[in-house]
Amino acid sequence: MFGKIISIEGNMVHVEVTPEASTVKNFINSYVAIEEPGHITIGEVTDIIRGVAYVNILGEIHSSKFVFGVVRKPSFAGKTRLVPKELVSKIISIDDFDERKDLHLGTSTVYEGVNVGVNINQFFSNHFAIFGSTGSGKSSSVARIFQNLFEKEGASAKNATIFIFDAYGEYHSAFKNINEKNPDIHFKSYTTALEFADSEILKIPLWLLSVDDIALLLGAEKHSQIPIIEKAMKLVTIFGRDEDMVIKHKNDIISRAILDILSSGRPPAQIRDQVFSVLSYYNTKELSLDSLIFQPGYTRPVKQCLLIDASGKIRDMELLTNYFESHLTDDLELHLPDGSFKYTLKDLKDAFDFALISEGALKSEKVYDEANILKVRMHGLVNSDYSKFFEVDEFMTKERFISDLMIGYGGKAQIINFNINYIDDRFAKTIVKIYSKMIFDYSKSLEDRASVPIHIVLEEAHRYVQNDNDIFLLGYNIFDRITKEGRKYGVLLGLISQRPSELSETSISQCNNFLIFKMLHPKDVDYIREMVPNITNEVMNKLRILQPGTCVAFGNAFKVPIIIYFQMPDPAPTSSSANISGAWFEKKVID
Repeated sequence: MFGKIISIEGNMVHVEVTPEASTVKNFINSYVAIEEPGHITIGEVTDIIRGVAYVNILGEIHSSKFVFGVVRKPSFAGKTRLVPKELVSKIISIDDFDERKDLHLGTSTVYEGVNVGVNINQFFSNHFAIFGSTGSGKSSSVARIFQNLFEKEGASAKNATIFIFDAYGEYHSAFKNINEKNPDIHFKSYTTALEFADSEILKIPLWLLSVDDIALLLGAEKHSQIPIIEKAMKLVTIFGRDEDMVIKHKNDIISRAILDILSSGRPPAQIRDQVFSVLSYYNTKELSLDSLIFQPGYTRPVKQCLLIDASGKIRDMELLTNYFESHLTDDLELHLPDGSFKYTLKDLKDAFDFALISEGALKSEKVYDEANILKVRMHGLVNSDYSKFFEVDEFMTKERFISDLMIGYGGKAQIINFNINYIDDRFAKTIVKIYSKMIFDYSKSLEDRASVPIHIVLEEAHRYVQNDNDIFLLGYNIFDRITKEGRKYGVLLGLISQRPSELSETSISQCNNFLIFKMLHPKDVDYIREMVPNITNEVMNKLRILQPGTCVAFGNAFKVPIIIYFQMPDPAPTSSSANISGAWFEKKVID
């Protein structure tokens, strides 16, 4: 007998603890069974004040199984007793553990030696979120979860695919030798380190990117910039292929731009200067300032035809108009690239140069300035070290590219790690979005829907999954789209963050399972309280007092909110804090 029920208020049962039970230490967070004829209610002790235990009702026992939620509240006649340790697993873990269906996460902090497990489907078929302040044990626990999954002795998850976008390069050490513990499991890593890579260099076939991807890559901000990107993408279908066709099309674009200038009605001096400017930058072997215009009896270059006479007019305006009209082409039909041929970053740069004048940007200073921003960024990308990430020698389709990502050294790779520590945050955010979109598109294209489940795990997710400009610019955010639509295609997100308040509200609201480690920032605690469905005050009150490596877990995969202790992974990720005293007092010789 634990005690006598003295009052019931809402979901809280007040129990006057018996003298015998009061001698038992540390039964806060213990489970209490309230037994009546034909009915058993289960509650959790949340507090004890002056000998009265506050028991929060959690669920009921039906047919020897625990069911969360209460249909009938207990009566004052109910007999209370502490749930014995051997029955606790019915509440917080798996009744009949199956290696192929279930997964051990950690152990209970209340009941020593009791494992906490989840059904694999209930956890991994939903988006999940892992939150916690710095040093709370997030990275170690993530490593422990996947080590528990892939080091199973009785069953190997050979067909799993976990893409980890590793913000600090922490997980390489935790998984690089996992094949030694389970020969069926393989680890593959990519890195953004160009100079001292211990992995494959991250690569992106440029020809697989869409207009939306290029808009993100160049940091487009306004709708007026999208037509320039679309035109450049259409032009690259010419510029990246047959050389004769390139010249023919360049001549057409240049001629149309100059004809627009000649017919603009601007002052002759301004017309002359603009034509000089265009032909100085945009020219071909057939069309330039030095191109010769042949007339009966004389020949003169284009630049000489732009001279202004004594009356202040361009005397050869008609001659120039006829000359440029002769270079127009009407049989060139352009389409957006479909990924069926290869082109380079330089090809796309050239296409952007000519897209700038082909869309009439020269007619408006505002349009020109907005379009020129894209051109400048494109040139900057071509001339930066980041251009190496787009240097892919072999042509491949999107299906082949994604499939190759999953092939490791020795077989199918189950863990594919992208170390994005060596690029700036803006570029890293773009890379993560581009890869996630390609993975999502690949999964949507499969005839047998959700036949290849893929998990995308984002470390420091608040850097990438934000309420940013994508919805305004493109009409969608790829992470919001994945969280809303991904489950039916087998694409699931895992969001790991120390700042949940900076995450996209849509994405976090679609998560169904949560592991929340110690949280201190009031804004983040309040955000979790507001955004996470079905979270109780009892759960929130526990977040500030958690020890490193312990978390409050709740969601579809958990029968009740539970505090879990995770063992340290072996090997551990490279996520420990700096050893300040060791660095300060170690003997060093500084030259």
